[in-house]
Amino acid sequence: MQYPNTIETARLLLRPWRERDAAALYALAKDPRIGPAAGWPAHTSAENSAEIIRTVLSAPGTYAVTLRGDDAAIGSIGFKPTTSEVGRGHLEIGYWVGAPFWGNGYIPEAVRALLALGFGPLGLTEIWCAHYADNHKSHRVIKKCGFTFRYACTEDVPLLHERREVWYYAITAEQWRQQGGLAHGAL
Repeated sequence: MQYPNTIETARLLLRPWRERDAAALYALAKDPRIGPAAGWPAHTSAENSAEIIRTVLSAPGTYAVTLRGDDAAIGSIGFKPTTSEVGRGHLEIGYWVGAPFWGNGYIPEAVRALLALGFGPLGLTEIWCAHYADNHKSHRVIKKCGFTFRYACTEDVPLLHERREVWYYAITAEQWRQQGGLAHGAL
């Protein structure tokens, strides 16, 4: 799949992660309210963050979320193969944003941009999204972006060595178009 290098929205620039983002990533990802809510441990150092950039965040279809006109990363978003057994073969959107940027609508804006990319140039027919049952912020993002609840199950969270209830959602290209697609400010 060919992903664009950058994606622009009204307020955001989604761009590839770079190793020089390690200090900014660490400043946000060391917060214990961020990673554990998404299923990964808080970062322990800038070196740990640099390793995560090299091994996880450099994956195709993964972007640093930045504010237009300011190159500093404030969060992350990207496509990955869904972990849902039901949605096997489809892509899932994963995201997080640093606590200083909560409540500004940045992640819904970024999710809408990935929906526009997925249902536009990438030609996807369905996109998935998920959150842990107690992650209410993520739940709000998913609902704002028009995903439909599909099912809940309990799964292992390998990086945290625990099990959690996961809620899965999906949206089809047709649902997205019926909801206004690009008219909702995706790009």
